[in-house]
Amino acid sequence: MNDPMDLILNPTMGPTQALPTSSRYSGIDTALLETPDGRTVIYLRRRFVPPASRFTTRQLHRVVQGDRLDRLAAHYLGDPLLFWRIADANNAMRAEALVDRQGRLLRIALPEAIGLLR
Repeated sequence: MNDPMDLILNPTMGPTQALPTSSRYSGIDTALLETPDGRTVIYLRRRFVPPASRFTTRQLHRVVQGDRLDRLAAHYLGDPLLFWRIADANNAMRAEALVDRQGRLLRIALPEAIGLLR
């Protein structure tokens, strides 16, 4: 994997090359912004949360006291940094809100691309 700083230093390089495939921003394009004082700012374009209907549910998890999304991602997905996949599968803009209410059922889903192959 390339250093993410390469993205900032080399604007022609797309984030697909700079970010790991496990990142929620993998595949998001960069854009340039010219500021009024003539500086160029490179940024990632907005990422839209995909509709939950695009995911295939693998199993459900009932939230209990002390649950944390990173721990659930580590348990179910094998990587705590994949917490955002649980958030996407449950239409959550604020991932941490998913574990605020005990008893809530969370969808643990296959990655979006896998669900589309069916």
